[in-house]
Amino acid sequence: MPELLPDRLADAVYVLPLRRPGVDPGELAELAAYLRGVARRVPVVVADGSPAGVRDRHAAAWGAGVRTVVVPAVPHRTNGKVIGVRAGLAATTEALVVVADDDVRYDDAALDRVLAALGDADLVVPQNVFAPLPWHARWDTARSLVNRAFGHDYAGTVAFRRAALGAAGYDPHVLFENLELERTVRSRGGRVLAAPGLVVRRRPPGLRRFAEQRVRQAYDSLAQPPRLLAELALAPLLTAAATLAVRGSGRGRQGGRLVLVALLAGSVVVAEAGRRRAGGVEHFPATAALWAPAWVLERAVCAWLAAGWWLCGGVPYAGTRLRCAAHTRHRLRRQPVPGRAPGA
Repeated sequence: MPELLPDRLADAVYVLPLRRPGVDPGELAELAAYLRGVARRVPVVVADGSPAGVRDRHAAAWGAGVRTVVVPAVPHRTNGKVIGVRAGLAATTEALVVVADDDVRYDDAALDRVLAALGDADLVVPQNVFAPLPWHARWDTARSLVNRAFGHDYAGTVAFRRAALGAAGYDPHVLFENLELERTVRSRGGRVLAAPGLVVRRRPPGLRRFAEQRVRQAYDSLAQPPRLLAELALAPLLTAAATLAVRGSGRGRQGGRLVLVALLAGSVVVAEAGRRRAGGVEHFPATAALWAPAWVLERAVCAWLAAGWWLCGGVPYAGTRLRCAAHTRHRLRRQPVPGRAPGA
């Protein structure tokens, strides 16, 4: 990975899209301390779409060293995070942009590495690792490991060159905003660097938010048809195998058991392959892959629930509904966008 140039920090900005209905004093104090630490290295802009009173308490907590930008009301059927990112971009001019969710925690080394990686890329996708690791974070970590095995995981943070997006930005009418951003950059000739070895810590969600994410994460697969078909096949395959294993006789029962073992044990093997990729063994615990069968069973159910929401007009998300997971690169290439200077 390229060495961080001295002027790279001077030409970077950290954008946090934020929207909270209320204030948790403990969480706010921890987030404020983190943002003040980042602001000692690069400018920090919080694009805050919270109610006015909540926004004022946020701004008071992190102080004058962190700039707050007011986000307008989120239009119907749009992704509030993208609206927040667009507001943050409109209020800044730095060439290099780090966008991160409110649960992402960069340390100095990770921030240096992600900005240095922009020397060879237009968009960099790091790898998030939950810390601490309650049981539901281990469950969700299995999903990350499977993603690593087949390609790359999608983090709660990215870094990109502003010129890679141009004035058009990226479409907010999608659920899977990170994939939309990645495909937008690629469609405009930019280079995307997935960096599974560039680890950025992430605080785990609460149990309620974890539960809410199950179907929404499955809905993301609608933007990846081969993956969606494979996930939709899980439920009938597992059901048929379990039926044979319980009610079958002779070879049928044995075959059903073998299929079940192959699917569930195979998921552990795949997850372990993801854990071993790009130095992952240093960051993911040795037992992480053992949670893969639980995630496979979850996705076998949630893929069908996601398909049902699509048929009903879109998945519920933050008070609205989003039907499109992400646009295809073909469609994005056909959309007229402002020109972009080579190497900008």
